[in-house]
Amino acid sequence: MPKRHTLSVALIGTKFMGRAHSNAWRQALRFFDLPANIRMATICGRDRAGTRRAAKILGWEKAATDWKAILADPLIDIVDICTPNDSHAEMATAAARARKAILCEKPLARNVAEAQRMVDAVKRARVANMVCHNYRRVPAVALAKQIIDAGEIGDRVYHFRARYAQDWIADENFPLVWRLQSKVAGSGALGDIGAHIIDLARFLVGEIAGISAVSQTFVKKRLTKNRQLARVDVDDAVSVIGRFRNGAILNLEATRFAPGRKNQLTFEINGSRGSLAFDLEDMNRLHFYNANDPEQARGFREIVVTQSNHPYVGNWWPPGHIIGYEHSFVHTIADFVKAVATHKRIQPDFASGLKTQRVLDVVQHARALSSL
Repeated sequence: MPKRHTLSVALIGTKFMGRAHSNAWRQALRFFDLPANIRMATICGRDRAGTRRAAKILGWEKAATDWKAILADPLIDIVDICTPNDSHAEMATAAARARKAILCEKPLARNVAEAQRMVDAVKRARVANMVCHNYRRVPAVALAKQIIDAGEIGDRVYHFRARYAQDWIADENFPLVWRLQSKVAGSGALGDIGAHIIDLARFLVGEIAGISAVSQTFVKKRLTKNRQLARVDVDDAVSVIGRFRNGAILNLEATRFAPGRKNQLTFEINGSRGSLAFDLEDMNRLHFYNANDPEQARGFREIVVTQSNHPYVGNWWPPGHIIGYEHSFVHTIADFVKAVATHKRIQPDFASGLKTQRVLDVVQHARALSSL
């Protein structure tokens, strides 16, 4: 029997996403039949003591503070980038030159120019690459994709509407952080959470043909760590209307000023013979209306997406035993490892991330509101 190949991974970033990705790297091989072993080799962060603690807690062999040294290590096969947006382009292009497979957190970059450089780099190097839009791999969302592709809501989609709402900066006294600075984040709610629903729109319905948008910054100055007022130069909320290439209508909202909404992502899709609805806060359920049902039985049915034949679910628990947010990252890592090990393309790749970035850039510079 041939010896099983091992892929050595280095992760850059120790905070929220670093923890989510670490858990996924640790769990993927335990629950999925993968064509390669996973070695969690190195985690990298700027704070030496904090990175050492992260390595110990999250299961990495070594801690490092120099990401460039990681790329020079010939034993590293995969680089996972979980850093603020301003470092994505530099790290990813360097990783491509070093012939590493690359997983990068969303949004791919701060702007189209950076995203294009990243796409060009991975094409030249011919290395596996993927943007971590983990919501594509929530079982209910993956099931929605199957239902749409099978024509079960009809041969035409009329509407896609989605809202991603949070409230973590709604307090005017919340301090200035990197996500509120364009030089680091690129944009505000638009890139942070709007990128997810733009990606889902493209994944579920198709490419976007044209858009109009408005955005607003509700709190224009916030206190820095030094207790000085500084300008917030990104959007707090954005609303988008548009049209897909297939003629469907697009309606999106992303806001971080929705008190009481901690991480609400909802969408509804209306087709010629049915509809689908999803809410991330109830992520194990998908709502499906089928106009082909007998008239007396028509209505939205609730599909509890925990059956073994539903996407990804058969790798987990018996029917009816729900899964959570962290599992979407495990599914992402499992699919990425399969692609790297078998030399196959995986979606969404950097080219797909560039398409989403083009939409983000158009929205960011849109001026659609006229004075009355």
